[in-house]
Amino acid sequence: MFKFASPEYLYLFFAIPVFVLGFIFLNIRKRKSVEKLGALALVKKMMPELSLKRSYLKFWLTMVIIGFGIVILARPQFGTKKESVDRKGIELVIAIDVSNSMMAEDISPNRLAKAKQILTRIIDERRDDKVAIVVFAGEAFIQLPMTPDNQSAKMFLETIDTRLVPVQGTAIGSAIDISMSCFSNDENIDKAIVLITDGEGHEGNAEQAAEQAAKKGVHVNVIGIGTTDGAMIPVAEGARDMKRDNQGQPVVTKLNEEMCRQIAKAGEGLYAHADNSNSALKSLQAELEKLQKKGIDGGAAYSEYDEKFQIFAWAMLVLLFIEICIFDKKNKIFRNIRLFK
Repeated sequence: MFKFASPEYLYLFFAIPVFVLGFIFLNIRKRKSVEKLGALALVKKMMPELSLKRSYLKFWLTMVIIGFGIVILARPQFGTKKESVDRKGIELVIAIDVSNSMMAEDISPNRLAKAKQILTRIIDERRDDKVAIVVFAGEAFIQLPMTPDNQSAKMFLETIDTRLVPVQGTAIGSAIDISMSCFSNDENIDKAIVLITDGEGHEGNAEQAAEQAAKKGVHVNVIGIGTTDGAMIPVAEGARDMKRDNQGQPVVTKLNEEMCRQIAKAGEGLYAHADNSNSALKSLQAELEKLQKKGIDGGAAYSEYDEKFQIFAWAMLVLLFIEICIFDKKNKIFRNIRLFK
């Protein structure tokens, strides 16, 4: 992959044709001035040490040097860069509810978008943790297996929407069971689940699943998102039309806060209510900080792009040195090099 970090500087390339036209114009005027002195061939014989080819070469070298300078300003970046770092953290599974009720707008901009904002902040602030992502509605599946690559985790999180799971419902028990399968067998690393849901349409055995996870040393933390007053569900994100029941009445979804508390209690974790403040994020971060951090495998961090301006900087320096060494007049050092005659 290739990109420029500051592509706006590439517009400076439009100045190069102006320089070229100016150089051509000045040379035409200079030629006409010389012709006033006499025939051009005769004038050349009178100034045998003068080399027009050298002046042309110096100009084009200068243009190339300017071009390399512009590229350096634009900061070319290639591919990905792998950095080895010591990682001391935990294994964290993020389970996010993607049922239709998560489109309700009682939390700005809507429940799902707010959930993704919170989880992105968690991933950003817990860079030494391994992360996995599970999505669930009426069923659950792994969106991203356990990885130390936080950049990939954020990219996968960004793609999450309610279309990922066509079966509607809120299978929290299944989400916890699937989350448990994401962890490694390393007993020396603390593990945690962060479950974010509105609890709407909750199905079955969530408390039992959370209790079983706690017995295996995995804390189940629950973030309840939405309001207890509830809100209607748009038929699509940003749409004005609302979902309706069989009687044609708008469907209202409410946060099942009591159920969320019970699951967190059974999982020996934290319950926090996500609103339009950062209180839930702060509470969750404080809870995760209590877990013991130990060295984890996969101590390689990936930064998205690797700076490569150094290549162009060295090329520019070499050409600049050559340009300085070329004189307008012939000299003994380069007398035998045909390129400069």
